[in-house]
Amino acid sequence: MSSISFTSVVKTLTELGKNYWLTRFVLQRSLALVYLIAFIAVVHQFKPLLGQHGLLPVPLFIEQVSFAESPSIFYWFPKDFAFDLFGWIGITLALFALSGFSEKFGNLASAGTWSALWVIYLSYVNVGQTFYGFGWETLLLEAGFLAIFLGSDKTTPPFLVILLFQWLLFRLMFGAGLIKIRGDSCWRDLTCLKYHYETQPMPNPFSWYFHLLPEWTGKMGVLFNHFTELVVPFAYFAPASIAGLAGLITLFFHGWLFASGNFAFLGFLTMVLALSTFSDSWLKRIIPLHTPTLASPTAFHSSIIVGLTAIIAALSYYPVRNMLSSRQAMNASFEPIHLVNTYGAFGTITRPRYEVIVEGTDDNAITPSTRWREYEFIGKPGDIHHTPPQVAPYHLRLDWLMWFLPFRATVTPKGVAMPYGEEPWFISFMGKLLKGDKPVLGLLRYNPFPGAPPKFVRALLYEYHFATPEDHTTAAAIWDRKLVGLYFPAVSLHDEGFRQAFMAIAGE
Repeated sequence: MSSISFTSVVKTLTELGKNYWLTRFVLQRSLALVYLIAFIAVVHQFKPLLGQHGLLPVPLFIEQVSFAESPSIFYWFPKDFAFDLFGWIGITLALFALSGFSEKFGNLASAGTWSALWVIYLSYVNVGQTFYGFGWETLLLEAGFLAIFLGSDKTTPPFLVILLFQWLLFRLMFGAGLIKIRGDSCWRDLTCLKYHYETQPMPNPFSWYFHLLPEWTGKMGVLFNHFTELVVPFAYFAPASIAGLAGLITLFFHGWLFASGNFAFLGFLTMVLALSTFSDSWLKRIIPLHTPTLASPTAFHSSIIVGLTAIIAALSYYPVRNMLSSRQAMNASFEPIHLVNTYGAFGTITRPRYEVIVEGTDDNAITPSTRWREYEFIGKPGDIHHTPPQVAPYHLRLDWLMWFLPFRATVTPKGVAMPYGEEPWFISFMGKLLKGDKPVLGLLRYNPFPGAPPKFVRALLYEYHFATPEDHTTAAAIWDRKLVGLYFPAVSLHDEGFRQAFMAIAGE
């Protein structure tokens, strides 16, 4: 009887899966594009940040953290050549999946490609420390793990895996909604967007214009946010016609966020996940592809999918408990390979915006007349006349961490209580500037000392606000800023205390 029951369930799921061939088609290729973007960032940024001579070297990290706590292939190969090699392998595999060739040679080739992508990216994330501590890293890993089981384009899509993608999207969106409604009071009085466009981590070229929108549009935007994150997610599991509508609302919502700011690949990946809500009846309207004759899943394949579903269900206990908790954590993993995680973002909106501005001088001594010159970052605000660039879905990891720095600063009427000792990577960064480290300088937009490194560096804290329309017109300014105080004192490599701290962190 149980055998007959299992067979009938598998038959029903197979019939449902036939409605998601195009869904799988766009999911796999879109997810491959996210992987490609992520691995391009690895190739360009990993060594300066985490390589053998990076800001937080991986070799020092793996001496302190066991493989069981943070499994990674780099425990066996903690070398720069390996960081480069696997980054390029990741790019190659992502292109292979993006082209669709990974799905042309059966389930084994498909699963092998997606497994390799997952293992390699997991290896970077698990040794990436604070530079890879963002929620979208685990989101990509969780989605990438599910992609291993989607199957090749000649087989019937596993409907349960499509449901697991929808479950991931639900936890992402609903978790974000809960943390907001429980968090900052501005989410309840509908004023958060009054501050958000100006104080978000990485504004883009359009953020200034969004900031100028009438106040009523901001309140409507917050209401739409609550509707999209707290109500719409329940419709992901509705019949196809309703689920597709919920997916459209989610796409529009994250399209708005994408247009108004830089959020790395978080919004783009969320839009990819939203594709799981569309059945072929929706997608055939814009993708004129004919569904081929599909092979039914084998009993072995069906058993694997059922086992996967059971594992995800069991591991969902802690994320669900976190979502329902009054002490909800923002982004968290509960096991070292990040199979099922909890998500949430912007529970608190910063106001006002503080920016750490790094300066250097080639003077031999610090005097009142010392001439300081500013380093400029690619994405983070600095020069008040520089329009913020559009970089998303690419992720500028150093720029993002610079946004977090002022959160630990205590601003008082007398100045800034300097907490820089709590951020080892920033001490290492200042030391690298003093050494004129070319890989680290390559992460910046402008190095004011191209010929020789500075003798001293320091950091100041400024309060930033978007420029008024008048200043924008007359002075071509995007920002207005005022000095708050000293964030990091002037140091040189001759300062023994600083030099020892730098050497201990960077392994110099």
